[in-house]
Amino acid sequence: MEQQGEDGKQTSGTAGNDADITSVMGFSGFGKKARTFDLDAIFEQTRRTAIERSQKVTEQREMKDAEKQKRALMRGDSHAGKASASGGKGRPATSSSRPQSDSGSSSDSEDDSEDELIGPPPPGQLSSRRATEEDEEFVGPPLPPGYKDSDEEQEEDDDNPVKRIPDTHEITLQHGTKTVSALGLDPSGARLVTGGYDYDVKFWDFAGMDSALQAFRCLQPCECHQIRSLQYSITGDVILVVSGNSQAKILDRDGFQVIECVKGDQYIVDMANTKGHTAMLNSGCWHPKIKEEFLTCSNDGTVRTWDVTNEKKHKNVFKPRSMQGKRVIPTCCTYSRDGKLIAAGCQDGTIQIWDRNLSVHTKFHCRQAHVPGSDPSCLTFSYDGTVLASRGGDDTLKTWDMRNFKKPLNVATGLSSFFPMTDCCFSPDDKLLMTGTSVKKGAGNGTLVFFDRLAFQKVYEIEVASSSVVRCLWHPKLNQIMVGTGNGLAKVYYDPIKSQRGAKLCVVKSQRKEKQAETLTQDYIITPHALPMFREARQRSTRKQLEKDRLDPMKSHKPEPPVSGPGRGGRVAMHGGTLSSFIVKNIALDKTDDSNPREAILRHAKEASENPYWVAPAYTRTQPEPVFAEEELEDEEADKEPEWKKRKI
Repeated sequence: MEQQGEDGKQTSGTAGNDADITSVMGFSGFGKKARTFDLDAIFEQTRRTAIERSQKVTEQREMKDAEKQKRALMRGDSHAGKASASGGKGRPATSSSRPQSDSGSSSDSEDDSEDELIGPPPPGQLSSRRATEEDEEFVGPPLPPGYKDSDEEQEEDDDNPVKRIPDTHEITLQHGTKTVSALGLDPSGARLVTGGYDYDVKFWDFAGMDSALQAFRCLQPCECHQIRSLQYSITGDVILVVSGNSQAKILDRDGFQVIECVKGDQYIVDMANTKGHTAMLNSGCWHPKIKEEFLTCSNDGTVRTWDVTNEKKHKNVFKPRSMQGKRVIPTCCTYSRDGKLIAAGCQDGTIQIWDRNLSVHTKFHCRQAHVPGSDPSCLTFSYDGTVLASRGGDDTLKTWDMRNFKKPLNVATGLSSFFPMTDCCFSPDDKLLMTGTSVKKGAGNGTLVFFDRLAFQKVYEIEVASSSVVRCLWHPKLNQIMVGTGNGLAKVYYDPIKSQRGAKLCVVKSQRKEKQAETLTQDYIITPHALPMFREARQRSTRKQLEKDRLDPMKSHKPEPPVSGPGRGGRVAMHGGTLSSFIVKNIALDKTDDSNPREAILRHAKEASENPYWVAPAYTRTQPEPVFAEEELEDEEADKEPEWKKRKI
């Protein structure tokens, strides 16, 4: 008994020092309780239990014999036998001065003493008893306060799948200012790609990104076409890019183009005879089992499968048809989980499913899946492959049983959708279905809505941003939710305990400091133009500067500066490269001079006649005699004739 008291004191003391031990030793918790099978300790404990039980039984028997003797003395020796025979049955409950619990325990212990053996129990009974009892002793330091066993948490999560939604923390990636219309996450969860209406595709690396949350690469693979779908292959080495043009592209992990699908001939009537799509693409996805095959659908009314090794021609063509046999446009497409089926949602509200190897007739066909003309935006299969979920442009979300495809299992209404790529997806445990809602600008917040798959009731809702929720993705390995919004944001929701890697890697990294340029130790103010040697002389007269430039051999050979206008003085600007500009440049005259050309020539006549040094002597012999000149004029000219002329004559 004393030993038990000491053990109790020690246990209470240990429990009181739980916090100190946790802080000093650094223990954060242990796993399941460990059982020890020390036979010596088991036999010692059994021996103590047997001794205590024997002592209790002996004390109870002594008290019972004393009570019998007392009653015998009170009733007399003549009635002693009778009293002893009927004392155990007819005794009232309040006749004894002891509490009722003591009497009950004495009777129970007496019965137990008759049935149970005193001494160590057999090994079989011992093992079965210890298996049913809860162990109260722990091996190692005590568990921290608030610790729950992993089995208990697992049972709670199984009962309520809402607790598995990782929404306690979030990060925001700024893609741009326009709608994020495509999201893609590789199978390992290391890289995220986002595409939008701004034609950009950005690459995000969670392991190499810090808390600044900047993309490491941005490119425009399809030039001026909106990005409609992005998806990594099952191996994660290439990315399928579906844009607003008719040619899908395959990029590698670094964004370099691998292949580009061929464009078909738009003048051929039968689209099965063309090598590729002839109109804008709507959607695309990879095959879940074959890493070289992918699927696209287009406004040309076809769904085509492709092979990465042969981009010059498609593999198969699936042509959706209406009730009248006319061509309808597929707006979304997907593979089943096993890759054996190909499903397409069409513009007339139908859902058509083909066998991958049989492209002629549909295997499943629902004529009135959604409102005609509402353009279904997404089809996705559950992980078990038995349920198909469809997101319609008629603000509905429906689930379909593949074993009975005539009518939907469940329907949810009132889910507004303004974008042709609003999608939905299943949770990794296949118990929840998630989709986004759209809102008009300034009319509220876009939400991420979660539905229970079986009851199909809205069990959870997350307000994402003051814009529409277009894309949503729940990665099964990371247990993180990626959301693309209508205002250019890509948000990642995660839980530090339930999620793995992904966004948890970059939020803990501090921002890198920018490298500063080397600076001088002392602050010198350098003004070169203030020094006399660098100071330019102020020009007072343009004429003097032109005279100096004419004498300078370097400046005199300097070509003329370009003309600022279309043309001036027979010169044209540098851009003139046509025949007409060449003619204008070489022949055209300067018409800016309005003076009389005859007066400009005759103002030099007097000087030329008085001093004919250059031109007049050369043409003297060949000049004709003036016939109509007057005689007086001739005499005057004869008198003024120079001496050298007279001598020559």
